[in-house]
Amino acid sequence: MEQQLLPPDYCMLKQQMQELANYPFARVGSIGCSICSRQIYSFSVGNCDERVLLAGAFHGMEWITTMILLRFAHRLCESVRDHTLLAGEDVTALLGNRGVCIIPCVNPDGVAISLCNPEKRWQANARGVDINHNFNAGWCELRELEIESGITGPGPTRFGGTCPESEPETAAMTRLCRRHCFCQALAFHSQGEVIYYDFGEHTPPCSLEMAQRLADAAGYQVEKPEGLAVGGGFKDWFIDCMRRPAFTVEVGMGQNPLPIEQFEPIYEQLEPMLVLALHL
Repeated sequence: MEQQLLPPDYCMLKQQMQELANYPFARVGSIGCSICSRQIYSFSVGNCDERVLLAGAFHGMEWITTMILLRFAHRLCESVRDHTLLAGEDVTALLGNRGVCIIPCVNPDGVAISLCNPEKRWQANARGVDINHNFNAGWCELRELEIESGITGPGPTRFGGTCPESEPETAAMTRLCRRHCFCQALAFHSQGEVIYYDFGEHTPPCSLEMAQRLADAAGYQVEKPEGLAVGGGFKDWFIDCMRRPAFTVEVGMGQNPLPIEQFEPIYEQLEPMLVLALHL
């Protein structure tokens, strides 16, 4: 009998990370804690010297991205254990050359609020700060746009905080990236089936080609963000500060939170792209 899919509440997230820790070649830990003291879990496998970073659930209602990254982590481990192909690739060989670090849920408090109070349509963290507006990349310009749009204080979405990196979730991500030399980063959001790749003058020249290959693997489109979607995001910060490629991947189509019934087809569409990211 097939196991019923359930949204990734914190207890389930913790259980999934414990299961992943049972693989002897996997490394499970935490990069920090949220405002409400929930762990921001990390999973790593493969080459430690050169790794790709995958992160999801920056926004509370976008918890389906946590499910996607947890499924991918399990599929990687099963493929290594069983010596099987994943999306037609020998991932054991791939991981010998390049590892992966996965942060399934950057904003566990926001996900908890969204799951417990779906009527709130909550994207921010527990303090009402939008994590993906809180990174130090074009933050001042974005804050002006927020104010012009009537966003002046904490709320469900799009308030970037009183200063960049004011939130523990943001600080945990930037600290992780400063400590480890990730060759590229993918931030998963929902929805739209698009990939964003650029931010300012430090966007690497190879980024557009890489984004197109990732998009082609999933049947997505490559686009440029506009308005309040420009600046303050993790992808923007990674490009600006690390000077390496980074991408925002908007998964699925519809209105957030995407129905859990969409998970399987969304994941099936994304798995070739996720595997491609290991050797792009």
